[in-house]
Amino acid sequence: MSDDARWLDGNALGGLLQELFGAEMTAAPHTCQSCGTQRPVAAHRVYLGAGAVLRCPVCDKIAAVVATLPGRHVVHLTGAWRLELPRA
Repeated sequence: MSDDARWLDGNALGGLLQELFGAEMTAAPHTCQSCGTQRPVAAHRVYLGAGAVLRCPVCDKIAAVVATLPGRHVVHLTGAWRLELPRA
């Protein structure tokens, strides 16, 4: 097996997260429910497949899963998130 990266950094979800939350989210902090590490979304690892899986950069536990289906997005968040969204 090669050492090539099989993941992208959290910036890869920037556009999708902006569509979902209406704001730039890559700087939003996430605290891992497993190891307690707090990092911005951009520092996490994204694995793409049938959906997007965002994983903790320290322990690799799942932080979020986003699937895009016809007519809707399905989002599952884990750990602690602090969302600061601009007011309209």
